[in-house]
Amino acid sequence: MNLLLCGNDFHFEMENICRLFLPQEKIVTLYDTVDDGSLAGLTVTGTLESGADATHIAVRLRLDDVDETLTDTVANATPQYKDACELAMTTLLYRLLSSLLQTEQEWGLVTGVRPVKLLRRLTAQNGSAAALAHFREKLRVSPEKLALLETVLKNENEILALSRPDSYSLYVSVPFCPTRCDYCSFVSQTVESAAKLMPAYVECLKKELAFTGDEMRALGLRLETIYFGGGTPTTLSAEALSELFSVIEKHFDLSHLREYTVEAGRPDTVTAEKFAAIAAAGADRISINPQTLQDTVLRAIGRKHTVAQFYDAFNLARRCGMKHINTDLIAGLPEDTPAGFAETLSGILALEPESITVHTLCLKRASNLVLRHRSDYGDRREAAQMIARTGAVLPQNGYHPYYLYRQSRAVSNQENTGWAKPGKEGLYNVYIMDETHTIVGCGAGAVTKLKKPHSDYLERVFNYKFPYEYTARFDDMLKRKEQVRAFYEQL
Repeated sequence: MNLLLCGNDFHFEMENICRLFLPQEKIVTLYDTVDDGSLAGLTVTGTLESGADATHIAVRLRLDDVDETLTDTVANATPQYKDACELAMTTLLYRLLSSLLQTEQEWGLVTGVRPVKLLRRLTAQNGSAAALAHFREKLRVSPEKLALLETVLKNENEILALSRPDSYSLYVSVPFCPTRCDYCSFVSQTVESAAKLMPAYVECLKKELAFTGDEMRALGLRLETIYFGGGTPTTLSAEALSELFSVIEKHFDLSHLREYTVEAGRPDTVTAEKFAAIAAAGADRISINPQTLQDTVLRAIGRKHTVAQFYDAFNLARRCGMKHINTDLIAGLPEDTPAGFAETLSGILALEPESITVHTLCLKRASNLVLRHRSDYGDRREAAQMIARTGAVLPQNGYHPYYLYRQSRAVSNQENTGWAKPGKEGLYNVYIMDETHTIVGCGAGAVTKLKKPHSDYLERVFNYKFPYEYTARFDDMLKRKEQVRAFYEQL
């Protein structure tokens, strides 16, 4: 499709609205180009013209024998004038596409990653009633999604209240997996391709953790949560994991630690020895992720483990004393159906995990699903049915939603939601998504986000993405971490 913008630069917002309705369409954006009818296919023109007292906005949609235009005006004295013009133009486009395709979006015009954070900000500025009215009337969010947002906001606020201005969290990246799942686009290496890198990687990571822990101690900051992610951290041996845990125990002040999570996402990577190492470190939360309990679906996504292996891993974790187990599920996977997803959900509930995270399949451009031309899942409305079922069934079984985020290119334009039994929420998930306090990242691909207290200001420090870069240029990368001390010393 063609997107023509005249007198404005709202390309990001307009493209996102187009993707809500046409997720697989290639969008060609042109500036200050008049639609003279020569362009083939769907063509949208967004025009902004400034007048003496008001700005006139028009959006035209042309496709074959369809040619429609909607208009609006924004007073030049309007507070947050540019934002108001942007919202007016995207609203017109939404209305035109909704009419053309005879469909509405449950999330309306919301395209951002953090809708809960937006609701929190608007509530603080204008009060709850006005904030909810904005989502309902201006952003066109459905009653069901708005009710979900309200609940998540309430539950998140209780977690956010635990954080202090001097709080921070630690993220540890272990970017290795047994194999690469077809839906994944994370910067990670398979064991087969990176086995030789792993010992050197662990040694560098130990050094970075030691340096970082000493720095954070010296600054007198308060460590709230630790999160081992990746990749799959349990790809490492029990010995390597123990070495990393020991470095953390020696160099970080753990006296205020509220949560210690280690992802054991792939059931085919766990052993009793690894669970023993995790327990000995004091880690109190793990994640074992089947994604589905359908073997046919697992094969379709290149998951390379079976449903039986998941059950074995989960039961082993319980026998080893793991008291908080999270499980991840994905709605909208290839070969899955609403009936199959319902079976998966029932199977997971029978295990009574402390928390369940339900993701929507996201068609990431670097994933094998897209690269291998298996991107026809973008219009699968079954994903919306699956997500709706979780919203109906999980509360009946004692789970409540405690965090939520959205991704572009999610099938059926659905969300990702963390569900937990009361008192079993994943604190780190809330802190990272809300950008509540500083997150210090260690390891390849990790990003340190330095949060200025009592403000929205963030300063980022990037580690090298790939394990071979991380190890080869480790000394240069470690120098970047000096920015952490400089940031806090200038506050």
